[in-house]
Amino acid sequence: MSASRATLVSLIAGIVVISGCGAVPPVQSDPQPTASKARKAFRQPYELVSRNKTLKVRLVAEIRTVDLAGQRLRALTYNGEYMPPTIRLRPGDRLDLTLVNKLPEHTNLHTHGWHISPQGHSDNAYVHIHPGEIFHYSYRLPKDLPPGTYWYHSHAHPLSEPQVFAGLSGAIVIDGLEKYLPENLKHITRRLIALKDFQIRDGAIPTAGIDSNAPTTRTVNGLVDPIIGIRPGETQHWRLANIGANIAYKVQLPGSRFHVIAQDANPVSAVWSADTLVLPPGSRFDVLVQGPPAGQSVLRTLAYSTGPAGDTYPEAALATLVSAGSPLKPATLPTTFAPFDDLRKRRVDRRRVITFSENATQFFIDNKLFDLNRIDVRARLNTTEEWTVRNTSDEEHTFHIHVNDFQVMSVNGTPYDARSRQDTVQLPVRGEVVIRMRFRDFLGKYPFHCHILSHEDKGMMANIEVVP
Repeated sequence: MSASRATLVSLIAGIVVISGCGAVPPVQSDPQPTASKARKAFRQPYELVSRNKTLKVRLVAEIRTVDLAGQRLRALTYNGEYMPPTIRLRPGDRLDLTLVNKLPEHTNLHTHGWHISPQGHSDNAYVHIHPGEIFHYSYRLPKDLPPGTYWYHSHAHPLSEPQVFAGLSGAIVIDGLEKYLPENLKHITRRLIALKDFQIRDGAIPTAGIDSNAPTTRTVNGLVDPIIGIRPGETQHWRLANIGANIAYKVQLPGSRFHVIAQDANPVSAVWSADTLVLPPGSRFDVLVQGPPAGQSVLRTLAYSTGPAGDTYPEAALATLVSAGSPLKPATLPTTFAPFDDLRKRRVDRRRVITFSENATQFFIDNKLFDLNRIDVRARLNTTEEWTVRNTSDEEHTFHIHVNDFQVMSVNGTPYDARSRQDTVQLPVRGEVVIRMRFRDFLGKYPFHCHILSHEDKGMMANIEVVP
């Protein structure tokens, strides 16, 4: 454990580490809070919204005591909040963001899902902002950046898991999805449902010895089982986002279906519906939900296993939907939606095989641990590549790549009818997913990795460089 890591553990846990005594001994986690302790009305984080095509944001990363599930505990926060502000922009906007690091270790910021330059002061995942330092990010959003739900989080290798798990993640919304909706649905209620989970140890969210398979408290916007209101028959737009560090969700709303209009901030060509949606770490769905008959129903995550060597998550309530008030006639939902550049129609310039594997303590891509200075893949600008991404382990992994989203072509040999691109996909146990990517607009080096952040931190990350 590095000196800064030991300092962070001691500060966040409120423990004095005595010089020469080594690591803090493991302690039993406190019992996790239940929904009955802290049930509140649904609320969304406050929003920072662009004006005149510009937004200036100041984020301060620091250890603060916050109120979670009716308890006061120490967490890592942006601007003092476990659920920090939502950043709202439009395509073509400029974001000037100042990140102040008041942590005892380095950090940085990744704007997850943005098709934007990976270099310099833009979405550069390799920046180290050291304790006490200030870094100025400057983002110029493309005019064709897809509207939808994105998020921001620490990408400070090898500290991504503890920093995100302890609180360093928030939502980004790029407005504009409503332009694809019929007139009667352009002004419906929109709700961010950002999913994060936490554990408690010695009055703090732990930043060392994190066990993703341990009992954990699921939250919606930092709230435990909040009450969401809807009228019978009303159509609402929900932004479902898994912005936690490690765990997956399999969401269900009994009596209702999720009508997907965007996946990973990529508007779909055809609206599709499902009773359940699986959200691995980092994934997002924009969905339309219609109010059930008057009464209560529970938005829940169902029991889910990531495989024999992975985690097993129990069923848990996320929020309570209360359908009340004067019923509305359910709107006719769209079937076709947004344009889609289907990569099945494009010539493939190169094919590759990428392998995810692991042993008892380490995680590999192509049998290599992550090396900041090694280029693992070189791709040429304006070419299309097809990757067969194989998982040789006995647990699922979540493939994610920066800058250029991909289209899923098949899963375990079965053709996949993609309606949009995406930036995360779950790799089946002992299986494979075939994807296609087109490398557009931006040169430079950026990572691809498993978005189960404990796996990323332990080596399951690689570098791609796009060259002329």
